[in-house]
Amino acid sequence: MAEFPQREIRDPRVLRALTHPVRLRLIEELTFGGPATATELADRVGESPANCSWHLRQLARYGFVEEAGGGSGRQRPWRIVAESNTWGKDDDADAELATAGDAAAELMVSQEVQALLGWFRARRQEPRDWRDASFVSQTTAWLTVDELDAVKNTIHGLLYPYLERIGEPDKRPASARPVRVVAWGIPARPLPPEDPQ
Repeated sequence: MAEFPQREIRDPRVLRALTHPVRLRLIEELTFGGPATATELADRVGESPANCSWHLRQLARYGFVEEAGGGSGRQRPWRIVAESNTWGKDDDADAELATAGDAAAELMVSQEVQALLGWFRARRQEPRDWRDASFVSQTTAWLTVDELDAVKNTIHGLLYPYLERIGEPDKRPASARPVRVVAWGIPARPLPPEDPQ
């Protein structure tokens, strides 16, 4: 399998461009539905074609989407730029990047929580095999920092083989559907304050 493209975002302007609900919905629609024009996307996300066109240009400016070729104006198709975006690895060095990263992460997590709640409401209409294969897992584990890092790497490793399907529809099996996989591993409580002695 080819290496999946990765980009570390170090510019707060790039993160601010991403931190908009309409833009995240446009990215999602292009990811799930493939290339589309601003007019087609407007129908899917409930916005005007002009508004979608403007947001698509902003996303393109920062490398999240690109023109798919063909068409012109609002009738030109756009496609997702399939790559893994990371940020905030050393965000202590840049307060502006940290603030933009926190806002982007908060919006994305909120969107994923809403999608999960939507699944709970609609799941009984799904085929039994999809209901049985879906999962929500919540647990508490006592881990060292190295063990937590290993869990993270294991989860990433499990998903990595499927990432190329985002930008290459011909690699998707006919029965494949977009599936949200969200996981986080965070300390359950802050460290206690150090003993002043």
